[in-house]
Amino acid sequence: MGDEQRYGEHVAVRRHGHVVELVLDRPKAMNAVSSEMARSIAAACAALAGDAGARVVVVTSTHERAFSVGADLKERNSFSDAELLRQRPTARAAYTGVLDLPMPTIAAVHGFALGGGFELALSCDVIVADPTTVVGLPEVSVGVIPGGGGTQLLPRRVGAARAAELIFSARRVEAPEARELGLVDVVAEEGGARAEALALGARMAANSPVGLRAAKRALRLGHGLDLRAGLEVEDAAWRAVAFSGDRAEGVAAFNEKRKPKWPGE
Repeated sequence: MGDEQRYGEHVAVRRHGHVVELVLDRPKAMNAVSSEMARSIAAACAALAGDAGARVVVVTSTHERAFSVGADLKERNSFSDAELLRQRPTARAAYTGVLDLPMPTIAAVHGFALGGGFELALSCDVIVADPTTVVGLPEVSVGVIPGGGGTQLLPRRVGAARAAELIFSARRVEAPEARELGLVDVVAEEGGARAEALALGARMAANSPVGLRAAKRALRLGHGLDLRAGLEVEDAAWRAVAFSGDRAEGVAAFNEKRKPKWPGE
């Protein structure tokens, strides 16, 4: 598995060259996100955000039937109102940790990705699924709302009306329809989501790390702006890379018909 580093009991980071795997590893609870697991996800993401060698992050699961079933409702059931309020920043930090990673991110989803589990996937740039995948945001069926970014990330993917229908109905969507609606981006063969996501990650990671991060910044910051403002965001991101070592190496390698050796700065 290469070099593995643990963050608490339920999260691991594995390195495959410049592709780094963020592994959800709480199999006994189908990766339900407890407070402890949320803290571990946030800590792993904080470390990865500052890691220049990590060009692409792929989020995977060790459970054979689930990516993650969302918030740990058994733990939640034991909370007083005051404890629930205190836990909120801990829970949020896990989702924003993934969302704010500066490099491209891919979720490798199989089986259930529900509620907060689907929100972890939605926090990634690309979602690779397999035919066993079932996604949904069922929070209103238990008296809450999606609180890990779902009400904001889902409409950005599929539009306001489609997001409203999915969130208000709390329904589960299987892989073929999920692909058709744009809830996931790629459907691999059964059992193949992780391998496909890692292969896609490797293709991305062959490119300039400076370019990848700047392109992600432009995509994220420009979303929702009018075109003129968005083009200014793009121009600022272009200027940040135009005089980088990566650009000089990329142009030189192209002209010399060889593979670039990215300095990453």
